[in-house]
Amino acid sequence: MAKKSVASLQTGSKRLTKAIKMVKSPKTGSYMFMESIMPPEMVNDWMNKK
Repeated sequence: MAKKSVASLQTGSKRLTKAIKMVKSPKTGSYMFMESIMPPEMVNDWMNKK
């Protein structure tokens, strides 16, 4: 189960995206959220990576 949330951010001339995904912890089985700010081109690679 994965949740995808993406918001576009602009700072000066750079265009950045904040991506949030929900990841299941292998130790406890609970879900946690991982956040990252990156260029929009890298979002799909980051979301598909485990």
